[in-house]
Amino acid sequence: MSIENTVPKKNEIAFKWFNDYSGVTIKTPTKTLVIDPVDVNAKTFTTVDGILITHEHYDHLDSPLLKKIQTRTNCQIFADPTCIRRLSNSIPLEKLREMHPGTKIDIDNVNITAHTCNHPQATTPITFLITSEDDVKIFHAADSMPFPELRNIGSEYKPDLTFSPIGIAPGTTINSGIEIVKLLNPKVAVPYHTALKEDLIKFCRILRKEASKVKCLVAKQDLAYIVGKERKK
Repeated sequence: MSIENTVPKKNEIAFKWFNDYSGVTIKTPTKTLVIDPVDVNAKTFTTVDGILITHEHYDHLDSPLLKKIQTRTNCQIFADPTCIRRLSNSIPLEKLREMHPGTKIDIDNVNITAHTCNHPQATTPITFLITSEDDVKIFHAADSMPFPELRNIGSEYKPDLTFSPIGIAPGTTINSGIEIVKLLNPKVAVPYHTALKEDLIKFCRILRKEASKVKCLVAKQDLAYIVGKERKK
């Protein structure tokens, strides 16, 4: 199932992973968002409403690629201050929106909120919480290691889906990814930021033991997945 041909229904979102880092496309019933596009062809994206950039490292920020995608789709770009400075000479300024922890913006009825990121090697990193028009909540942890505020984010927003890094980035491990999920307590957790399938499987095996109520999903690249919000009875 391709993301391009997937149209989420009410109370659903769809997502597709497209690299070994943090690159993911997220579709709500009305909007398409792309996070950290790297190692992907710009022609892959025909309709994009917003691009979200978490920090400036090479596996998250590709300025020439962003220019191509933005030119093709006329989308907005939401990024941390360091990335905004790097993009300001290549992207129209009116299409750039600087995000700090606590910044909230709306694309029609879809909300994007920036939060803290515990990734000391980056200059001004952020994580993102996306809330769909039907209140489906997705937390993207960028390259973050655990930090105490995650518990508050989990308690306040109750994410339906969390993307959790488990490697490659300094300090991140399977165990640090598990801790992020335990702090956020989402309905569904997706491990990422590794090229090792066995690490993805190990993450899910440990998570089943330590947080059995959280569903673990190992996402294959370039396949679309649907996550729905439980309807209140």
